[in-house]
Amino acid sequence: MTTTAPPGSQRRTEPPTAPADGRRAVLRRIRSGNGFVFVLPFLLVFALFMVWPIVQGLWMSFTDSSLALRDTSFVGLDNYTEAFGDPDVWSSLGNTVFFTAVSSVPLVLVALAMALLVHSGLAGQWAWRLAFFAPYLLPVTVVTLIWTWLYQPELGLGNQFLDTLGMEPVGWLSDESVAMWSIAALTVWWTVGFNFLLYLAALQSLPTTFDEAAALDGAGAWRRLWSITLPQLRRTTGLVAMLQVLASLKVFDQIYILTKGGPNGSTRPVLEYVYDVGFTGYRLGYASAVSYLFFALIIVVSLVQFRLFRRED
Repeated sequence: MTTTAPPGSQRRTEPPTAPADGRRAVLRRIRSGNGFVFVLPFLLVFALFMVWPIVQGLWMSFTDSSLALRDTSFVGLDNYTEAFGDPDVWSSLGNTVFFTAVSSVPLVLVALAMALLVHSGLAGQWAWRLAFFAPYLLPVTVVTLIWTWLYQPELGLGNQFLDTLGMEPVGWLSDESVAMWSIAALTVWWTVGFNFLLYLAALQSLPTTFDEAAALDGAGAWRRLWSITLPQLRRTTGLVAMLQVLASLKVFDQIYILTKGGPNGSTRPVLEYVYDVGFTGYRLGYASAVSYLFFALIIVVSLVQFRLFRRED
């Protein structure tokens, strides 16, 4: 015989009350706000030293601000209009693009070759890694001093080597047709170590199963390199190329120390022109306008590269 519980005697699950929901919501907001408290110091420093200078510089580009004058007036787009018609802006931009082209390609290919050489199991790998990466740790002043000695017209190693071959000496930094190539060679020697490190890390993370299977099938070393290794490095190559193009577009230090943009402005990049106009010509407003035009160009190049690599993926 079964008995049934009288109506209303069964346990019912009551919905949470409104005060309980309110307390839980408050606790959730408190917990979620803890992260913001830890991030707040960084945000303050970022806003003070990054966001505010960007906003201030953008406003300055619409004025005739000058180091020689205290009074500043709003000039609208006059600085930008002048920049588009300034032949010095276009010549310095051409120098920047040329330097980017002649330095970025070897910085990618040489770094890849160096990483493949070390990854192949070459004896004394620690020495090779140190030799390839050590120049990247040197400050720009040391690097330019070393290469100034190498490029010295009378006693430099470069012209002495040419003399042993029976060739005429070259004005490495004084010849307009050679100076930019000389600076590009210096830059490759100095910064290729970073790209080498990226490629080496990528090679060490690749799975070995495909390469071993191809070797068992009779594929040679070159065939495995072109058909297996390089396709797997496509993402790394895209990253290295993007970083290198952006870094080369922002060249300034080594050129300013070596040639000051000479001879006859043949090596002056955009950033040096901005420096000359702003701090030598005292035209801060016009220099700001040129710098923001160049900043817009870098953004466009970055977006184009991103779209191309994303389409390949």
